[in-house]
Amino acid sequence: MKDRLTDGLYGLGWSVVKRLPEPAAEALGRTVADAAWRRRGQGVRRLEANYARVVPDAGPERLAELSRAGMRSYLRYWMESFRLPVWSAERIRESVEVENLHRLTDALDSGRGVVLALPHMANWDLAGAYLTAGLGIPFTTVAERLKPESLYDRFVAYREGLGMEVLPHTGGAAFGALARRLRAGGLVALVADRDLSASGLEVTFFGEPARMPAGPAMLALQTGAVLLPAHLWFDSSPVMKGRVLEPVEVPAEGDRREKAAAMTQAVADAFAAGIAEHPQDWHMLQRLWSADLSPRAGTRHGASPETEKR
Repeated sequence: MKDRLTDGLYGLGWSVVKRLPEPAAEALGRTVADAAWRRRGQGVRRLEANYARVVPDAGPERLAELSRAGMRSYLRYWMESFRLPVWSAERIRESVEVENLHRLTDALDSGRGVVLALPHMANWDLAGAYLTAGLGIPFTTVAERLKPESLYDRFVAYREGLGMEVLPHTGGAAFGALARRLRAGGLVALVADRDLSASGLEVTFFGEPARMPAGPAMLALQTGAVLLPAHLWFDSSPVMKGRVLEPVEVPAEGDRREKAAAMTQAVADAFAAGIAEHPQDWHMLQRLWSADLSPRAGTRHGASPETEKR
């Protein structure tokens, strides 16, 4: 029953919100965000606990302000995403500005594949639509297996409708397909600040251990693709901003796993720089740091001991 309700609510969002006038959709997003923030449910408490690491000198009042802004940013993501299927290519192009986009286009023009690694910031679906519909650059990504299966199917259909090739996050099979796309000179875009497998690599993130996916670095190492971190943010305008950072270099020494670990740390550092600049646009409502994933983590940094939804 719960799964059917969840699927139905997402379906309602895609069917109804896209038909609302823009001001009404924006107002709805702020209303839902503020209501969720006032309830201080599990996701809001986790978001605030994560911000406590990103902004370690913030007191309770500042953290509350950040979590409220974070929820508004998160609901902006959802309101835009529900409406993206009816946006024109021109509207999508006008809704995104990316600094140093040439780093991506130059790498693709050279014939090398590119792994674009993003954190959960601002609207990564809009960034994907900007590449496909706005710029005519196809790419492949992966999607987490969601429950119920019908909800996963909705997300796949939504992203494929925006021009993305979507593969299920199923480990080795997905890795092989992504590697083939990269060897053919294609683009693979991955949201890569949270490990969903047992093969993540340990990094230092805002001064504490965390695990992040090994995939972006391993794909670059195996295929010779360029690994490009990027981050996204919102400001007071309706235009989302983005920045493509410098390529992550392959270390000269070490075995493959050691090189992958160093490259993953470089990606984590790049993500941290962007998140520190725009913490309210980092939508991390789940546990991330190793201390919080430990069975004995308890309420460290305000963490809730209960299991959190992915």
